[in-house]
Amino acid sequence: MKAFIFPGQGSQFEGMGKDMYENNGYAKELFEQANEILGYRITDVMFEGDAESLKQTKITQPAVFLHSIIRAKMAGADFQPGAVAGHSLGEFSALVAAGGMSFEDGLKLVQQRAMAMQRACEMTEGTMAAVLGLTDEVVEEICAGIEAVVVPANYNCPGQLVISGSVAGIEAAVAKCTEAGALKAIVLQVGGAFHSPLMHPAQEELKAALEATNFETPICPIYQNVNAMPETEPERICQNLVDQLTAPVRWTQTMQNMIAAGVSEFVEVGGTGKVLRGFVARVDRRFPTATL
Repeated sequence: MKAFIFPGQGSQFEGMGKDMYENNGYAKELFEQANEILGYRITDVMFEGDAESLKQTKITQPAVFLHSIIRAKMAGADFQPGAVAGHSLGEFSALVAAGGMSFEDGLKLVQQRAMAMQRACEMTEGTMAAVLGLTDEVVEEICAGIEAVVVPANYNCPGQLVISGSVAGIEAAVAKCTEAGALKAIVLQVGGAFHSPLMHPAQEELKAALEATNFETPICPIYQNVNAMPETEPERICQNLVDQLTAPVRWTQTMQNMIAAGVSEFVEVGGTGKVLRGFVARVDRRFPTATL
């Protein structure tokens, strides 16, 4: 069984999508439709903007979403997933690609999600850090023992866990993880404390937008971040997307569960095409990966 996996924030790159726009009429049509939906020419930033411009949450999220979805749509009959999953923002890409909601609704939600998260970041300063070389249990214990806000945010692969929280919480956790023998514990250059309690204001905004959106039953199970389990029921998919903003991304567990369910090949759709494939290799090197 083949699974298609969709990257999230951090997989953007300068010039992303320009080749598709210039060489494929259908892709150009979708990009122009996206410009109309968003109310500004995101293609200008994607194709010509510098790395700093692309790092802005309000730009990054719709840009990565568009890159993935247009790649999937261009694949036509080659896009036949037995299962899908997406890392954080990528969960919206996965859902749209699998027919769980329309392209227009998905893009509107991603824009609303990005703006809500941007506002939450501005309300309370926060950050994230990557911890390499410690077990999940050790990092969880360290976070639990710190008074300031700091929680596990992304279970990316064995030996790599990203934590999220207040600046003070992250600084304390990085110090303790280093003392505990982490190979690396480094603060990331991100705009806020994603997948932590500091995203609660954004969660309230997104909930209203999601509940006003029409969901359909996807063509295959979507493995969701909050519990790493497959889902096809629209109401539960919607609630899991709400919970996702303040809950950790259980990507390691998602890959393990997909393999246990019979997935034999993973195809990364969009972005640089390298991030999620690397995580798969760290979970189990026996499984082939490809890029769409």
